[in-house]
Amino acid sequence: MNARYTSPRLSDPDDPADRDARRNQPPVDMDMNPMVDMAFLLLTFFMLATTFSQPRTMEIVMPPKPEPQQELLEQPIKESKALTLILGNDDNVHWYRGVSEPQLHTIFYGADGLQPLLVRLNSEVSELVVLIKPLPDSRYENLVDVLDDLTLAGIERYALVAPTAADEALYLAGSTLQRNAP
Repeated sequence: MNARYTSPRLSDPDDPADRDARRNQPPVDMDMNPMVDMAFLLLTFFMLATTFSQPRTMEIVMPPKPEPQQELLEQPIKESKALTLILGNDDNVHWYRGVSEPQLHTIFYGADGLQPLLVRLNSEVSELVVLIKPLPDSRYENLVDVLDDLTLAGIERYALVAPTAADEALYLAGSTLQRNAP
């Protein structure tokens, strides 16, 4: 064993000499300013260097408003190719085919309701045009659900249309019948 090597003496908290030695040591004084400066510099750097997540929105491309002369040249939609969806406040879709003498049907949103109907009608009717008529008290979430179902069904021709008084009367009559049904 090396004669010059001495094992370091461990401090014993019960030994009064060790306690006095620690008491006599000057307190460690650290300047915290550089560390605080570095923390704020890092915080500022990462806030400026990162990109914040952008809100995800659905983009609806609206066609330009036609001139009055163009409106006269447009061909009206054939009644056999029109499907009208009325969106109310009851979380159901009310729909009918054609324009004259409509028979209102009610179906719910989603993969078990509206989406299979749209897929079936899109395969049966070439150039199907869907008219979406949200009532004033309908929820925006329901409109988004309809747009999603149209996309999933592969229907590219649809229009957001203001509901007529006849549509509102048909909706009220259909919802009254639905409430009175056993």
